[in-house]
Amino acid sequence: MQRREFLIFAAASGLLSGTAGAAPVAGTSLSLPVAINKSGRLRMLSQRGAKAWLLLVLGVLPDRSKSILAQSLASFEQILGELKTLQPGDDIRGLAQTLDQEWRAYRPLLADVRADPKAVWTHSEAVLAAAQALTVAYEKAAGTSSGKLVNLSGRQRMLSQRMAKAYLFRQMGVNTAEAGSMLDAAMKEFAKAHDDLKAAPQSTAQIKSELALVEQQWFFFQNALQMRAATDRVKAASDVGTTSERILEQMDLVVGLYERL
Repeated sequence: MQRREFLIFAAASGLLSGTAGAAPVAGTSLSLPVAINKSGRLRMLSQRGAKAWLLLVLGVLPDRSKSILAQSLASFEQILGELKTLQPGDDIRGLAQTLDQEWRAYRPLLADVRADPKAVWTHSEAVLAAAQALTVAYEKAAGTSSGKLVNLSGRQRMLSQRMAKAYLFRQMGVNTAEAGSMLDAAMKEFAKAHDDLKAAPQSTAQIKSELALVEQQWFFFQNALQMRAATDRVKAASDVGTTSERILEQMDLVVGLYERL
């Protein structure tokens, strides 16, 4: 893909709607559980955008990766706007402003396949940290056990993309030691949180059924992530890209169920 074409695509992506964000309802504000879900979704999008950018740079699944990146950029912008309808205090307002500032520095990098990979790494981490802080603040404002579960399950979505990001950075040869540690830590955190969700008293039979499907996808995702010395690097990256999307989709269903509690 030519750089000019990619920049045009990225600029236009702000007009697109993605599967990762729902349209706002005019004249309404968000509830706290919904705000926890949406701010948590920004954590995921910070990592999903980097993953899609890496796949494009590596020349893996170019059409699909282009679509994922467009969805991620558009959804992030949309959700930032939606969260402005629920900022019940100076602390949350300040955290939201910090997140917006970090995003404004990060987004142009995702719009250019010739951006410095180390800059993409740094800014994806900064946006993730800002979104995490905002999500935790919303959870504290809610002060409910179900709010904690929305946060925890929502973080699983982010981890699915973080693992893929770390894998691809390592394959690219950028921050390889840090990427390996990031991948190992994210895999351990995901497995523990999955067990915690299954054991939560609030987890209904329906939620446990959906978690069982997540577990099936997790099996395939782990297999893909463990292809560290694969001779076919394109296939390995492709498998990580596709399986990370599948587990994200399934985990998103789980988060929605916890939100409705």
